[in-house]
Amino acid sequence: MPMKMESDLNRFRKIVRGKIKKELRRFISSGDLVARQGNKKVTIPLPRIDIPKFRFGSQEQGGVGQGDGDVGDPIDQQGEPQPGEGEAGDGEGEHSLEVDVTLEELAQILGEELELPNIEDKGKDTIEDKKHKFTGIQKQGPESLRHFKRTYKEALKRTISTGVYDAADPIIVPIKEDKRFRSYKTINEPVANAVIIYMMDVSGSMGDEQKEIVRLTSFWLDTWLATQYNGLERRFIIHDATAREVDADTFYRTKESGGTLISSAYKLALKLVEENFSPSEWNIYLFHFSDGDNWSGNDTADCMKLLDNSLIPMSNLFCYGQVESRYGSGQFLRDLHKHFGEDNKKITTTQIKDRDAIMDALKEFLGKGR
Repeated sequence: MPMKMESDLNRFRKIVRGKIKKELRRFISSGDLVARQGNKKVTIPLPRIDIPKFRFGSQEQGGVGQGDGDVGDPIDQQGEPQPGEGEAGDGEGEHSLEVDVTLEELAQILGEELELPNIEDKGKDTIEDKKHKFTGIQKQGPESLRHFKRTYKEALKRTISTGVYDAADPIIVPIKEDKRFRSYKTINEPVANAVIIYMMDVSGSMGDEQKEIVRLTSFWLDTWLATQYNGLERRFIIHDATAREVDADTFYRTKESGGTLISSAYKLALKLVEENFSPSEWNIYLFHFSDGDNWSGNDTADCMKLLDNSLIPMSNLFCYGQVESRYGSGQFLRDLHKHFGEDNKKITTTQIKDRDAIMDALKEFLGKGR
């Protein structure tokens, strides 16, 4: 019976996984999924999964294949209930099934569907984490490390050798000399750490829908990158004419107005990296979201200098996502393409017209495995 249950459970998981992959674009564009995020899990609503089965009709005569008629005659629909008609029934309606999926599994599904390569990280030789490794058995140690089997074996050997052991009543009581404990040593293990710095334009031309698109895109970026690194930090910068570092909640909920100086965000990002994240030790990801408006051509020129001389050389990936807005000109994306070229490997850009385009943006951002 347990093997049968395990087989059914695995089959159910495969069905759920297939349903998620089929509806992935809808899930990515839906804010409900992010709202259902819990402790390392996401609750996903799926249509109820039923096993197909035959049902017998209530009428025994007059069905298809019975009575007079020739090939090609239309099937008589007389008497059949139409949508919205008929009496109340006692049967159950359609229900959705809520399934808990870990963020790690969700990231695997995302990676498979978008064919994302694993990231080639840097800095593994310079960041180390302490790890305990069990190396043997010793006669002294804390009770938390007592080895039950070895202790029992020593007690059994002692009782047999001293003639105390009674096969008819085999009670084994370990004494202090019988106890054995696991021994361990602390080793330094190289790890790869990463930081994501999110930057978002919150000027007057960025509306609530544009910010929601940024929120959804960021969630899926986080979900994927968290599976690639043991340690992942996030920093958030908002900017209009000035830039400031904020927490995640403020990042997604801030409503600002006024003009835009994009260079203010780039300068603050550079400062954060220089003070906290050495490029030789950290994998640095920079994501900037804007509707493309900038205050002046002079500030755009400053942005290009910051990208060329500092931000791009120090980061694994610099991505610019332009969220379409009826109030934004979209000029900054054209300026980036003019300066770097549309296929430049140093920078990744994409235009996110609406929620349905988020999946394509993720593919563009993460598809190079950097």
